[in-house]
Amino acid sequence: MQSSRGNRLCTTCGTAEPIGDTETVFPMCWTCPACGTMLAMDGATPLLAPELADTMSGMNPENFAMLKEQEETHFWFRTRNRMICGLIERHFPRARSFLEIGCGNGAVLAAVARMRTWDRLMGSELHPSGLRHAQMRLGGKAEFVQMDARQIPVQGVFDLVGAFDVIEHIADDEVVLGQIRDALIPDGGTIITVPQHPALWSETDRVAHHQRRYRLGELEAKLERAGFEVVFSTSFVSLLLPLMMASRLISKLRPQSPGAHENEFAISPGMNRMLGMVTGAEVSLTLRGMRWPAGGSRVVLARKRV
Repeated sequence: MQSSRGNRLCTTCGTAEPIGDTETVFPMCWTCPACGTMLAMDGATPLLAPELADTMSGMNPENFAMLKEQEETHFWFRTRNRMICGLIERHFPRARSFLEIGCGNGAVLAAVARMRTWDRLMGSELHPSGLRHAQMRLGGKAEFVQMDARQIPVQGVFDLVGAFDVIEHIADDEVVLGQIRDALIPDGGTIITVPQHPALWSETDRVAHHQRRYRLGELEAKLERAGFEVVFSTSFVSLLLPLMMASRLISKLRPQSPGAHENEFAISPGMNRMLGMVTGAEVSLTLRGMRWPAGGSRVVLARKRV
């Protein structure tokens, strides 16, 4: 008999079914054995929340193509990926199953896939338009599912769950944290990044469909209430914080033309290299254990309390 680890849950009736070690989490055209509900599909991608697919929920689905062009070269994406992978290596070296919530085009998931040999690698996203890019990027190295992060229909499946600049788009962020906890094995972990400091709120946040920028200590407190123990926490984009503050102030004082905030990642190659050097140095210090008291973003790693 095939061994199993954790359960998939029917999104209609909640029935739990064991997941075999060699099975995908949600096989194509899976049917609930209790109520007979069959998964909707978008090509080979299971749709767990089809009513929200490619709607204006959380972000504009049309932005995925623009982001895909930036993710390979822009300093922020590159240094953030390096930081995420370095922190996973340091704090969760034995993790062999990983779920990314809101994987978008799959840029982080592809970087995580290169770290080690994973037993199970899965990306989820509300919008199939992002998943199509992710599937091309990963080339069969991961399974994908369209899903609402407020309802993660698995129990005790993953060693590690990541959400990178995702939960700030969701009003019920504490619901998501509880769902992440349930998806983890006992003693499993999570790594989350979010934008920080409400004082930095700008039109860019509104255009990005953010619900909030997090106050210092807010994410840590919410994780603890959800049943986690924080193991590492620091600010990110700290050395560039004065530049961010100046940019936000200027944007508030100077009228902007319509659409000026649509692509905040558009900078010159020279500026991209310079800012990459600064944030690269910051990441190197972070991976040596330094914790930054303030910065444009926050990264928190936590372990599920048993």
